[in-house]
Amino acid sequence: MLTRRIFGWLRLLAAAVCIVSLTHRMLWGMGSQTLASDNFFAYLTIQSNVAFALVTILAGVIALRRAEDPVWLTSARALVLSWTVTAGLAFSIIVWQAGVRGIPITVPWSDVVLHYLLPGCAVIAWLLGPGRHAASWRVVPFVLAYPVVWGVFTIVRGRIIGWYPYYFLDPRQVSGLPEMSVSCLAALAIFALVAAALVLLSHVRVRLPPWGVISSRPPEWARRRRVPLWRRPGRRGR
Repeated sequence: MLTRRIFGWLRLLAAAVCIVSLTHRMLWGMGSQTLASDNFFAYLTIQSNVAFALVTILAGVIALRRAEDPVWLTSARALVLSWTVTAGLAFSIIVWQAGVRGIPITVPWSDVVLHYLLPGCAVIAWLLGPGRHAASWRVVPFVLAYPVVWGVFTIVRGRIIGWYPYYFLDPRQVSGLPEMSVSCLAALAIFALVAAALVLLSHVRVRLPPWGVISSRPPEWARRRRVPLWRRPGRRGR
C-alpha cells in the first residue's frame, strides 16, 4: 500500500505541474497578440493536456483511497494518455517541419514539460504503477473518436474564421485536399498505434527488486479491504 500511496501523490504532483505549465503557456502565448493566442484552447495538444490534468487529479485521489483503480479509470487514463503522447509526437513533427520550411519557432519551457516530460513520465507510471487493471482493446476506437470530431469541427471553424491551429489542416499551406487527407490519416494511424501500444503495456507485469511484481493487481487481502466509492443498491424481494 505504501507504493500505491507514493504513486497517488506522484499523480497529484504531475497534475499540478501540468496546470502550472498550461498557465505559463497561456500567459506566454498571450504576449504575441495573434489569432493563435486568442485560440489557445483550440489546440488539440492543449485540450489533451487539460484532460490529462483532470483525469490525473482524479486518479491521484483514488490511489490514496483505494487499493486498486476502478476499471473505468484505467480506460480513462488509457484514453487521455493516448491523446497526450500522440500530441507530443505531433508537436515534435511540427517543430521539425517548421525548421525544414525555414519558419522560426520558439519553444518555451512549458511546451517542453507538456509535450515531452509529462507524457514520458506518465508512460513510465502507466507501466509501473500498482493497482492498475489491464486496459481493454475497446479503448482504441474511442481514442480515435476524439481527434476525428475535433478535426471536423476545426476544419469547419477554420473556414469561417480563417485560422487553423496546425498547418496541415490549412488548405492554403498544403498542396490540396489529397495532402491534407493523407496527413489526417497519418495522424489517426499514430493515435491508433499509440493506443494499441499502451493497451499492450497494460498487460505487462513488471518485476523490480525488492518489490517484486508492482504492476499487477493487488493481493486478495488488499482487494477485500478496499472501500467502494459507491454502493450498488440491493435487490428488493418480490
